[in-house]
Amino acid sequence: MQEQHFEVVVIGGGAAGLSGAVTLARARRTVLVIDAGAPRNAPAEGVHSYLTRDGMPPGEFTAAGRAEVRGYGGEVWEDGVDTVKRDGDRFAVRLDGGRAVSADRLLVATGAVDHLPQIPGLAERWGREVLHCPYCHGWEVQDRRIAILATDPAVAMHQALLWRQWSDAVTVLRHTAGAFAADDEERLAARGIDLVEGEVTAVEVEDDRLAAVVLASGRRVACAALVVGTAPDAAAPFLADLGLEAVEARPGEPAFGTKVETDPTGKTSVPGVWVAGNVANPMAQVVASAAGGTMAGAMINMDLVEAETARAVSARRRELTL
Repeated sequence: MQEQHFEVVVIGGGAAGLSGAVTLARARRTVLVIDAGAPRNAPAEGVHSYLTRDGMPPGEFTAAGRAEVRGYGGEVWEDGVDTVKRDGDRFAVRLDGGRAVSADRLLVATGAVDHLPQIPGLAERWGREVLHCPYCHGWEVQDRRIAILATDPAVAMHQALLWRQWSDAVTVLRHTAGAFAADDEERLAARGIDLVEGEVTAVEVEDDRLAAVVLASGRRVACAALVVGTAPDAAAPFLADLGLEAVEARPGEPAFGTKVETDPTGKTSVPGVWVAGNVANPMAQVVASAAGGTMAGAMINMDLVEAETARAVSARRRELTL
């Protein structure tokens, strides 16, 4: 069977990948989106801070995006990517399911992987009552008891003061963070934020909702939401075969995870490869990821236009010399 070829293969079908694919398909490019169907925001009840789409369930958002891609002639395959290799001027992409395709350009938008604290019961509440972003979830838990799980003093301070905007019932759980600076404890006290000693060993659920955390001492601290730091890592290991390695998103600040470095348009150091969304910026919300995908798609189209023009000029020169 002849290998199927596309001008652009988009790896990852979230907001960034689908937005890039729509942009490219509208530019009349042949586009394939390969998506494993495991979006980072799948556990969340809805997408937020996205104008006209606020509260839309992630599954509905993805389905609508896929429909738009297909409506412009693009293809969407549900599969994962095993390997990506350079093959002359093209890229050879082998899928987990065994199929193989080739592409002139790649847009990688596979998102990020969140690494959660290893506390029994915590992962099951991720995206529901175990949260990380107040702009994504703060409105939904406003005026409720919010606990901050501290693993790093500086990060915990940032989270506590920020989440205080949504509730005056914020508690910092020292957990494994160690000592806070004296002026930080004063700042917490000034905002009415309690600092509770002891390591968290479990979360407690009642009526399928988070009700409390349990400390090593046995003490129970009531909370309706638990804020954690996740240090998300770029989810694109196959890029290593092309010479692209993830780097610290903010050197010296491991709480911010890793990313693949790009220029402002999403272009990487490897010719023909762009990345967008949480692969390039682990802190980007859905709307920012979509914007990054749109930008990358437009730049990929322009790159293809330049290559086509260069080939046309060469062909014309050959004709003129005959």
